[in-house]
Amino acid sequence: MSVRPCILWPDKRLRSTAAPIDAITDDIRAIWADMTDTMEAMPGVGLAAPQIGVMLRLAVVDASDTRGQVVRMANPEILHASGQLRSHDEASPNLPGVWASIDRPRAVTVRFLNAKDELEERDFVGLWATSVQHQIDHLNGKMYFDHLSKLKRDMLLRRARKAG
Repeated sequence: MSVRPCILWPDKRLRSTAAPIDAITDDIRAIWADMTDTMEAMPGVGLAAPQIGVMLRLAVVDASDTRGQVVRMANPEILHASGQLRSHDEASPNLPGVWASIDRPRAVTVRFLNAKDELEERDFVGLWATSVQHQIDHLNGKMYFDHLSKLKRDMLLRRARKAG
């Protein structure tokens, strides 16, 4: 297990769709372990494999208060999203020094392949739901700032260039 460096925007991998996983193997478990270490070192509440340059549909999320409640997901997909939105400040280690308030569904139901190589459906609410949606965006080649208007996105990217 180790902390891996996060690739930096505008690396083209951050705009690419990650490849699906066929089965959970020891190699996949090792990537998840590194992702968890990397997420904890940031510190953050989630990480998608493309953020560390691994172009596979893998994500880890831990939005618990006490930590140590990591959910490991392969091929996550949102089955249902609530109509009620929740606003939260989001950021990314791939674009350090900036953040933006993003509105996302307050709750989602997600289907994914879990660490036992079983298909699982789980409901996520609040910060858990925000983080899961943020990670799925990364797996689909999207960044959190894609949810902003063009004007706000351009301002955020200018601020990031100045901060960097």
